[in-house]
Amino acid sequence: MSARTDHAVAADRARVQRSALRTGLWVGIASAAVVTAVTATIITALLTASRPGPRPHGRPGEPLGDRILDLDDVLPVVIAMGVIGVLLLGVIAWYASRRASEPLAEALGVQRAFVADASHELRTPLTTLNSRIQLAEHRLRQGEDVGRVLADMRADAAVMDAVLTDLLLAAETAGGRESDATASASVFESLQDAAALIAPRAAERGVRVDVQAPADLQVAAEQTALMRAVIALLDNAVRYSPDGTSVQLTAVASGRQAQIRVADHGPGLGDMDPERVFDRFARSTASTERRGFGLGLALVRDVANRFGGSVEVERTSPAGTTFLLTLPRA
Repeated sequence: MSARTDHAVAADRARVQRSALRTGLWVGIASAAVVTAVTATIITALLTASRPGPRPHGRPGEPLGDRILDLDDVLPVVIAMGVIGVLLLGVIAWYASRRASEPLAEALGVQRAFVADASHELRTPLTTLNSRIQLAEHRLRQGEDVGRVLADMRADAAVMDAVLTDLLLAAETAGGRESDATASASVFESLQDAAALIAPRAAERGVRVDVQAPADLQVAAEQTALMRAVIALLDNAVRYSPDGTSVQLTAVASGRQAQIRVADHGPGLGDMDPERVFDRFARSTASTERRGFGLGLALVRDVANRFGGSVEVERTSPAGTTFLLTLPRA
């Protein structure tokens, strides 16, 4: 087990222990308060229901005897307060169990998110790799050179490895890590790599991807994470683009920020709320391609938030949609 993994495990154990301590203290204090309130109520009821007893010798001025308590009057109150106390303690136990299980629920949520994210992020590289394998097989049957295709396949495998590593690191560090503060990435290289990965799928649809970006533009983001975000935007654009159209992938510097745009000529978002497209599992029915799972744009937003940027629908209409990814410049 690596030192990074050991640190993550220790951090998880510490979170569980802190949660257990807070829950134990809360249960102890709440239970003490309930017992005190029930006891005080019963004592008050006993004193209220009691009456002074007769003087022992019946002489005037003599101190009164012991107080007399009518059990028939007090017993229902005592039973009712006991039942109320039990119910309150039951509510406390239920709430405490909920609080104690919160770290487990969060861990399960992170696990499900990682599985879904990893499946989605690896889906595009795997599809591209499958297309290249088919191309290599075709060229082998024709007796043609497959060296270039094999190099592309090696690059696709490297992308898959980098994506999976980035996802694992993000999962271990709850979405961010210390190195993010000093990260720097070439926008031109990220856009070119993303376009190359999407190219086989786009070619199957007759969709062209045009890339325009300054060669010296750098953003304060991790290279693999930036490429993942651009791949997700391109994958979405190609999926909704009509056959024979093009997708424009552009980047410009705007003050202290870099703006990356992905524009397609698809049917637009229709009645779908532009903000909802970034929610997990939000899907449009306009695609004529394979079924999507509504994770790609949510992952883009995660990457943007991770590095202090943003992503939005800049425009949408039946003539196409433009997504704007904004990141701080390095």
